Amino acid sequence: MSGANTTAGGATVPAAGATNPWLIAVVVSLATFMEVLDTTIANVALRYISGGLAVSADQASWVVTTYLVSNATILVASSFIAERYGRRRFYLVCLATFTIASVLCGLAWNLQSLLVFRMIQGFAGGGMVPTSQAILADSFPPAKRGQAFAMFGVAVVVAPVIGPTLGGYLSDNYSWHWCFLINGPVGVFAFILVYFLVERSEEMQRKRQALRSQGVRFDLVGFLLVATFLGSLELVLDRGQTEDWFDSNLIIAMTALCVLAFALAIPWVLTKSNPIIDGRLLGTRQFGSCFIVMMATGAILIATTQFLPQVLQQDYRYTATWAGLALSPGGLVTMVMMFVAGRLTSVVQPKYMIATGALIIAGSMWWLTQLNPGLNFAFFVWSRLYIGLGLPLIFIAITSASYYGLRPDQTNQASAMINAARNIGGSIGVCIALNVLAHRQQWHQSRLVEHIVPSSPAYHETLQTMSHYFAQKGATMAEAQAQATAWIGQQVQIQSSYLAYIDVFYVLTMIALSAIPLALILSNIKLGEGGGGMH
Repeated sequence: MSGANTTAGGATVPAAGATNPWLIAVVVSLATFMEVLDTTIANVALRYISGGLAVSADQASWVVTTYLVSNATILVASSFIAERYGRRRFYLVCLATFTIASVLCGLAWNLQSLLVFRMIQGFAGGGMVPTSQAILADSFPPAKRGQAFAMFGVAVVVAPVIGPTLGGYLSDNYSWHWCFLINGPVGVFAFILVYFLVERSEEMQRKRQALRSQGVRFDLVGFLLVATFLGSLELVLDRGQTEDWFDSNLIIAMTALCVLAFALAIPWVLTKSNPIIDGRLLGTRQFGSCFIVMMATGAILIATTQFLPQVLQQDYRYTATWAGLALSPGGLVTMVMMFVAGRLTSVVQPKYMIATGALIIAGSMWWLTQLNPGLNFAFFVWSRLYIGLGLPLIFIAITSASYYGLRPDQTNQASAMINAARNIGGSIGVCIALNVLAHRQQWHQSRLVEHIVPSSPAYHETLQTMSHYFAQKGATMAEAQAQATAWIGQQVQIQSSYLAYIDVFYVLTMIALSAIPLALILSNIKLGEGGGGMH
C-alpha cells in the first residue's frame, strides 16, 4: 500500500499515485472472505469428517474448537507484529500460511494431523482479518471509509452465511476434504493480487523504524497473558456443554486458567508503556460501547448461522445442502444492504443506524419464535432475509464509529480488538444458545411427559388412534400398541425440541434489543468525516 499522508486534523488519506483503493478493497476482502468462511464451513461437515476419519462426533467437533482457539489467541498480537515487521509482509505470510494449512487440512490422514493443520490455519487466519481492516482504514479518507467497510463487511458477514451452504454442498456431493481444498486456488490467486497491488506503506516503514530506534520489543508477557485468557475462554465456551461444564476437570482447569490470566493481564496492559493491546481503549465510551455491540452482533450472526441449519436438519429433515440454501438468499440481501449502509454512513448518524439494525434483527429473532412442524422452506428464507436487512446497518456503522476519535497509530489496535470482539461474541452466543437449548429441552420434555398418563383423556385417545393406524398397516394389536407408544414418545421429543429452539430465539431477541441503548450513547460524528476527532 502506498504511503499515507496525515492531514492537520489527523485524518489519514492515501498518497498521490497510490493503487486504486477500491482495487485494494476487493483484494483484501477476497482473502478475508476465505478466512471467515472457514469459521462455519466445517460445521456441517463434521459428521462426514467423523465417518471419514473413523472418530466419534465429539472428537470431530475439535476441528471447530482448535480453529476458534488458535484464531482468538493470535488476534491480539497481529497489531504489533504488523507494525514491527511490516503490515504487507505480515499479511502475505499469514495468507500463504493459511492457504498451505488449508490444503494440508484437506489432505489430513487422521484426526491428529487435521487438528494440527487446523490450528495452524487458525493462527494464520487470525492475523489476516484485522490487518485487512487496518489496510482499508488507511487506504481510504474518512469520508469514504463507510463504503470501504461495506465491501469488507460483505466478506465478514456473508461468509459465515455461505459457509454452511458451501460446506453442505461439497460434503453431500463430493467429499469433506473439499471444504478445505477449495481454499488452495483461491488463496494462491489472492496472494498474487496482494503481492502486486498492495504496496509498502511509507508511513508504516517510518513507524517501524521508530519502533526499532526506540528499542520497543514484542510484549511477550502481555501476549501470553491475553492469549491464555482468550484461548482458555474460547475453549470453555466451545466445549463446556459437551464436557458437562464443571463436572469436567478440563473445564475446571481452563476456567481457573482463564480467571488467573485475566486478573494478571488487566494491570499489565494498563500500566505498560507499549502493551500488546491498549486496554485503555475499552474504557472509553465510544470504543467500549462499540466493542460490546460488536460482541452482541457476533453472537447473533454466528449463533443463527449455526442453529438455523441445525434445526432444519434435525427437526425438518433437510439435507445439509438444502439447510444451507435456506440461508443463502439472506446472504444476497446482506451484500446489497452492505453498500446501502455504506452510503447511509455519510447522511445518518451511526448510532441511529445501529439502533435500527438491532431493532430489525430483534424482530427477525422474534419471527423465529413461531417455530412449528408445519413451516415451509419460505419461512426460513424470509427469516434470514430480515436478518440480512439489519446486520449490515450494525456492522458498517459500528466499524466506522469504532475508529472515530482514534489517532492513526491506534488503527491496528482498534481493528484487532473489534475483530476479537466479534469472535468472542460469536463463541458466547453459541455457548448461551447451546445451554438454553439443552436445559430447556429437558425442561419441556419433563413438562410434556407429565401429561402422558393413563388417566389423561388426550393420551388415551391418541394411543387408541395410533394403535388403530398401525394395526391397519398389518401389525398385531400388541405390536400396534408398542408402535403407538413409541410414536408418542418420539412426538414428545420433537415437540420439546421445537419449544427449546423457540426459547433460544427468545434469548437472541433479548441480546439484539440490548444493543439499542448501547448504540444510543455513542457520540455524534461529523457526517462525511468518519475518522475525525471526537466532539
